[in-house]
Amino acid sequence: MNTIQLGSSDLFVTPICLGTMTFGEQVDEATAHDILDRSLERGVNFVDTAEMYAVPPRAETFNATEKIMGNWFAKRPGAREKLVVATKVAGPSRNMPWIRGGSPDLTGDDILQACDGSLKRLQIDVIDLYQIHWPVRSVPAFGALYYQPKDDEGTPIHAQLEALHKLVQAGKVRAVGLSNETPFGVHEFVRLAEQYGLPRVATVQNGYSLLNRSVENGLDETMQRLGVSLLAYSPLSFGLLTGKYDDTGLIGPGAPAQARLTKFESSRKQRWGRPEALAAAKRYSALAREHGLTPVQLALAFCYTKWQVASTIIGVTSVAQLDECLNAWGTTLSEDLLTRIDAIRWESRDPAQ
Repeated sequence: MNTIQLGSSDLFVTPICLGTMTFGEQVDEATAHDILDRSLERGVNFVDTAEMYAVPPRAETFNATEKIMGNWFAKRPGAREKLVVATKVAGPSRNMPWIRGGSPDLTGDDILQACDGSLKRLQIDVIDLYQIHWPVRSVPAFGALYYQPKDDEGTPIHAQLEALHKLVQAGKVRAVGLSNETPFGVHEFVRLAEQYGLPRVATVQNGYSLLNRSVENGLDETMQRLGVSLLAYSPLSFGLLTGKYDDTGLIGPGAPAQARLTKFESSRKQRWGRPEALAAAKRYSALAREHGLTPVQLALAFCYTKWQVASTIIGVTSVAQLDECLNAWGTTLSEDLLTRIDAIRWESRDPAQ
């Protein structure tokens, strides 16, 4: 795999990124360290985490993933220098009182303190890519569809950028990014950065998969024209696109007991648990098999080969799953197959948006 520049930053990453949100919930520390070892061994130089992880989020596992990664760095001399490390500051609490006491805002001081906390837990001196996990503004995200204007939208973007600027100046952060953002948000962050000489966002990390191509409805043009790179998360849509639920459904007899959507009711209540999402996933699985591919190969190759995507974030619970995702690299999709994919999307739209 060649490396790809993230935006206009000095960060060059592999087109596959190891996501870690399962570490500390579905994945114990020893297995997490095995996955990190294998990922590095196979040439992946990019790893993404967040202060909020593990997922599903709960007070007991808040910060757990970063701590597991920090212990791995401490045990693996030289590993830090081989990796581009990304993490995220959580946005407003979204009914999670263990995050900054349930604050409905994300202030500049919050950003500074959260960064220091992540550095300590990760046991590193600098974060390569520091991202705002979700906007302070009231925007549709995590399955919501509609924007609802509010009079009080919290800390302004300019103030958030000023806090990020302090972190860059202090040598604690190399580049900054966004997550779960809208075209307006990306434009505004870039406009204000250029106007006031503040850090220019390098990336946006948004959901992107066969079941959620909403990035292609305008955000992709924004990012392409502004030179901002897309980091695609949930390319397998919480496992829906692996085919493991095709015959059993999400729960009930035969459902994979340790799989995320079977095990966690909170995940089923989100966009991934919609009946329409599973129905569309089954259609993509059937299409993959018809063309001699596994559902995983189809879903990942779709992301790996799209011009919109700089790096695809894969989340796994075992070394075997990691190898399967990495082995899908190099899979090509014919024009006929891409046309068939578009036909399903036309009928199903984006059920996991």
